[in-house]
Amino acid sequence: MTAILHELRRRDADPGRRILLTGAVIVTMDPGLGVLPRADLLIEGGRIAAVGPDLQAEGALIIDVTGAILAPGFVDTHRHAWEAQLRRVMPDVNDLGEYVTSTLAGIAPAYQPQDMYIGTKLAALTAIDSGITTMLDFSHNSRTAAHSDAAIRALVDTGIRGVHASMRPHFGDWDGQWPADLTRLQDTYFASGSGLLTLRLATLATAEIAGPDLAYGERLAHTARDLGIGVSIDAVFGLPSSEAILGWAKQGLLGPDVALIHCTGLTPQAWQAIAGAGAAVSLAPTSDAQIGLESAVPAVDDALAVGIRPSLSIDVEVALASDMFTQMRALHAIQRMRAVNAVYGTGEPPTRIGVHDVLDFATLQGARSIGLSDVTGSLTPGKQADVLVVRADDLNNMPLNDPIGTLVLGSDPRNIDAVFIAGQVRKWAGTVLDIDLTALREDVRASRDRVLAAAGYQHDRS
Repeated sequence: MTAILHELRRRDADPGRRILLTGAVIVTMDPGLGVLPRADLLIEGGRIAAVGPDLQAEGALIIDVTGAILAPGFVDTHRHAWEAQLRRVMPDVNDLGEYVTSTLAGIAPAYQPQDMYIGTKLAALTAIDSGITTMLDFSHNSRTAAHSDAAIRALVDTGIRGVHASMRPHFGDWDGQWPADLTRLQDTYFASGSGLLTLRLATLATAEIAGPDLAYGERLAHTARDLGIGVSIDAVFGLPSSEAILGWAKQGLLGPDVALIHCTGLTPQAWQAIAGAGAAVSLAPTSDAQIGLESAVPAVDDALAVGIRPSLSIDVEVALASDMFTQMRALHAIQRMRAVNAVYGTGEPPTRIGVHDVLDFATLQGARSIGLSDVTGSLTPGKQADVLVVRADDLNNMPLNDPIGTLVLGSDPRNIDAVFIAGQVRKWAGTVLDIDLTALREDVRASRDRVLAAAGYQHDRS
């Protein structure tokens, strides 16, 4: 395995490199290709060139992955990555208000640009380790241009397919540079329109949490459209957001370039407006249920009822798990529990989602919801080679009977043997590459301690 890794790294700089992964079960998540029981996948440069049995590829580095499942990388459509050094600092947070008061009002103002870099880097590396190859960083602590630069630099340095969704902080001092600074960010980091980075505007649904300047409306919609970027709207909850959605629809401010996050407790009229505009929906299953956001029920049934297939996201690591396996399992269990409970004693068959549904939400629908469906989300020839090699013969996965069931219900980050992003190997033999783990630990702990001390936050580390 060391020799293969050495050869992979040697070929990284070759734009025409060819890598042939052979002998795997391939879960393509492409509706036209489905699951291939034993097949090969050819990577040329950064793209998938072919998928199928018995592929021939002259000059390719051949890697036998018999006993593994190949799958598209997961797509996390909403994570506040800067908070990563605060992981599980409040595991039993009681509600949104407690999170907002403690983290956004209490701790966030103490962040310096270097803390933004460290938190975002830690989140992105953890994402790669757990098979998330695309992460939307809802970066809502952009106090200065330097804070934004640091968050973007962290995405670049980790090699993840990163979406920087920029938003000013909710509370505390800041430079007043947002949203005008989006133009500078686009010109500096995103002008080429190629590479692994994408820019979006991040905002909130209503003025309830942080005032009217952060509420989505004509001003922010026009800013995004002038720049040609998408919009991600967080804190979409209940009746106030439902009324806002109807207003956006009348004003023509909804469309496929807009993604609404959470969407718990919305009215049927709001759901019809979202579907009618072709807007996307990002669910945060553990966040909605565990923190108790509005109705506390992930809005999967509401979305499916109007023809929307949602995406999935992690949200805040201050209280939640960091990986997509947890999100898929949580949503799978919650929806099926509610479906059965709703018809209990009636004799009617419940309408339950399955493992294919949640894997679709975590891959292809994730890519669609943030405008990257032509780039990633499935193992389709022509798309970027964002590929997971998942060991199906490990103790917790053997024997392989149903590959999608194994990915969703059996696997976890320890089973991910390799991760490729745009054809570049980022994890190999179960280890994320290019990390000085000792130095990272020191940086993360020092940043956490400095931030919490500056914020006057009393943290019991026992």
